[in-house]
Amino acid sequence: MRRLIWAAVLALAACGQKPAPEPVALRDPKGWISSAVLFDPARFAGTWYVAASGVPGCAGARQDWVQDGQGWRLSGTDCSGGRAMTASGRVALTGPGARFTPDSAFGREPVWVLWMDQDYRVAVLGTPSGHFGMVLSRSLPPRGDLMNAAREVIDFNGYDVRRITR
Repeated sequence: MRRLIWAAVLALAACGQKPAPEPVALRDPKGWISSAVLFDPARFAGTWYVAASGVPGCAGARQDWVQDGQGWRLSGTDCSGGRAMTASGRVALTGPGARFTPDSAFGREPVWVLWMDQDYRVAVLGTPSGHFGMVLSRSLPPRGDLMNAAREVIDFNGYDVRRITR
């Protein structure tokens, strides 16, 4: 009888937990990807808004990148999984160029800044695995010409542009 009760408890516990959605690649991870070489962390710091993302419902989400003596603190919305989640934790600039390693956000995958305009108004972030890609902007909506340039960068890096949406 105890075994039956124990089996029922385990079965109910397993039913209550939904597995996290598996990330779906937005680009072929075997293809080339490039990160920005010229990158000024102090200019990148601050508030960004998600202008486009591979995660439905993330457009408009806020992210705060705060630079300190130990790297970065990140807060806001993490748009890297199958759904929007809370982003928090530390992010270390690992280079070369604009490459980050998060301690908890973005599925702990390396994040690359693929491009940003010279005035740091729009930036494109992605991962070599292709599990995540997004366009950040300092304000919404971003300027049309900057958004068009961001789409070209997304396409150049092998992303399915149709899946990175507003």
